[in-house]
Amino acid sequence: MLRYVYGDDLHRHPRLLDTMFRHRAAQFRDRLGWQVTVDAQGHERDGYDAMNPLYVIWERADGSHGGSMRFLPTTGQTMVNDHFRHLAGAEIVHPLIWECTRFCLAPDAETRISAALLLGGLEIGLGFCLTDSVGVFDARMVRIYRRLGWEPAVLGSQGAGRDAISVGLWTFSAADRGELLDRAGIADAFSQAWFDQSFGAPGIALAATG
Repeated sequence: MLRYVYGDDLHRHPRLLDTMFRHRAAQFRDRLGWQVTVDAQGHERDGYDAMNPLYVIWERADGSHGGSMRFLPTTGQTMVNDHFRHLAGAEIVHPLIWECTRFCLAPDAETRISAALLLGGLEIGLGFCLTDSVGVFDARMVRIYRRLGWEPAVLGSQGAGRDAISVGLWTFSAADRGELLDRAGIADAFSQAWFDQSFGAPGIALAATG
């Protein structure tokens, strides 16, 4: 299921917390070779995790992490503004634009979980009446976004081939929701109920599906 959790509430989900940060270490440090900080518990965290971001997490039936990404409003500190402003072309600060970072999949994640995470991001955009999401992504993600049918408008890039890094802008539109639901294999009612329940809105009590 898709779960939406603010950083300050992650401690309420200890298995989800532990496996998410362990999987981030496995992906970003071990597989991709990024220079990231991993603590004694094997958790990969950075300063933005301390800013109470909103995480979109695919939670498996056993309570563990299947995939995740995090969101922060651009009215506060963001990775794009702090480190990649030269690629964006200007500082991006707007109450209706949030930053998305740390797209991570569990080592054995099913293909559909990528689509489920993008769906979760879209649900945040539509649910919070946002216009866009901005994010930094590397070359490997281009193929994923293209396959899932929700590609960003590229604001700027540096490097070439596998070493390329870009800043992109995703526009939130209800027109993209149907395709992401289909690619993720998630029923409309489930996705809506997960979002509503996470933010205290009325929702149908639906059981987790994966």
